[in-house]
Amino acid sequence: MIYTITLNTALDRTIWVKSICTDDCNRIEKEQVYAGGKGVDVSKVLTRFGVNNKALGFVGGFAGEELEGLLVNQGIACDFVRISGGTRTNIIINEIDSGSQTLFNARGPEIKAYELMQVIRKVEILDTPEMVILSGSLPPGVNPEIYRKIIEIVKSNGAKAVLDTDGEALRVGMLGLPDIIKPNVHELSRLQGVTLETIDEIVSSARRLQEEGIEIVLVSMGVRGMMLVGEGVQYIASPPKVEAVNTIGAGDSAVAGFIYGQVLGKSMKESLAWAVAAGTATIMRPGTALCQKDDFENLVPQVILQEL
Repeated sequence: MIYTITLNTALDRTIWVKSICTDDCNRIEKEQVYAGGKGVDVSKVLTRFGVNNKALGFVGGFAGEELEGLLVNQGIACDFVRISGGTRTNIIINEIDSGSQTLFNARGPEIKAYELMQVIRKVEILDTPEMVILSGSLPPGVNPEIYRKIIEIVKSNGAKAVLDTDGEALRVGMLGLPDIIKPNVHELSRLQGVTLETIDEIVSSARRLQEEGIEIVLVSMGVRGMMLVGEGVQYIASPPKVEAVNTIGAGDSAVAGFIYGQVLGKSMKESLAWAVAAGTATIMRPGTALCQKDDFENLVPQVILQEL
């Protein structure tokens, strides 16, 4: 069983306006609400690909009820901890005339210590875990140590841990030696304290992390594609050119694509191509992590793989 853990779930309220006029009334042309949060996005794509998984994390209030209802209605298994605070709502504004997209991400609710321990207890008794994906930011008041603790529990139970976060949460979580990490190039730069620009610089930085005990380092690089550095191997996969409609959830879809390949026993190289295809499929569709399997399957043969 694959599990995703999202400690800062969100409702993504997506709004389309013709153009934004400051100091004036702006008429909403269309709006939609999606279940969000990085791990939730991974679960959505995995489910769409037919991979059995379960979403864990925190939900609270009416927003939390709506988020879980949206997931259940999509056939996604959930086992959330209900908290006293309310699940956050993010605002995404799509300007139709310019094609621009503006995000307003809320911080999230305060998590009480006993609520935090409820998640840990769930992780300790996961049923036949194969892989656990920990994704996203931490709610206010939650120490990054939580990621290291969960990773250590996951690995002690014989499962693989995947970490996709940023900043101090990434730095501390890596102390638990997750099997896979997936920073983007900006997150990797912040982790290393330097600006990484060239492919050689990114490879060297990822290789250092791999040599410190991370089995696979995946680095997403936007239009340049994604890099994989593992034991004795390093590849880069370049995406096909498509019209970008939406960027939200592309990185999470890429994680799901890579996991999908690994679940089916594909090589790291093939799984990397699947990651890039899944991420690219997402940017072709409006909404949050709405990668469609038919788009994904059409894009896989168009991904260009290169050994570095």
